[in-house]
Amino acid sequence: MFGLKVTIPRLRIPIGRQCILEILDTAGTEQFTAMRELYMKQGQGFLLVFSITSMSSLHELSELREQITRIKDDENVPIVIVGNKSDLEEDRAVPRARAFALSQSWGNAPYYETSARRRANVNEVFVDLCRQIIRKDTEGNGKSSDSILRTREGPNRHDRKREKKRQTGRRSPCVIL
Repeated sequence: MFGLKVTIPRLRIPIGRQCILEILDTAGTEQFTAMRELYMKQGQGFLLVFSITSMSSLHELSELREQITRIKDDENVPIVIVGNKSDLEEDRAVPRARAFALSQSWGNAPYYETSARRRANVNEVFVDLCRQIIRKDTEGNGKSSDSILRTREGPNRHDRKREKKRQTGRRSPCVIL
């Protein structure tokens, strides 16, 4: 298997759209460059995860981002930088300031520290990435994210139910690698 495909419960994204996530864990696919490039080409957004206990894992992110932007031919690909294992603070090898500086150098890419063990900030990274994907998608369709937010405030409960019925079966998934 070239990537771990994960199904997770639906996340509620407070921006008025449902986001269905297809998550591919590409760790260990380094030897399968063609597969990794295919995942990158198809992905709409990327969580670049490193361990706060390993400086080398942080260094690997730069190469990954470079590859993503080259393959996508887009410097503004939705990306969230994630420092995992925040529960192992005593083993920290990557200072927060170093990871934050990287996020700043990538055009203010959001940076989170998470703990899978404690479930700290896990949902938040997905919500942030989905917001970026939705924003990019709406900008590509000529709609501004401001107009999306305004329409969210406007419709009443009945309008939302009618819209939901209309959209059933027309959801496009957010693909996250």
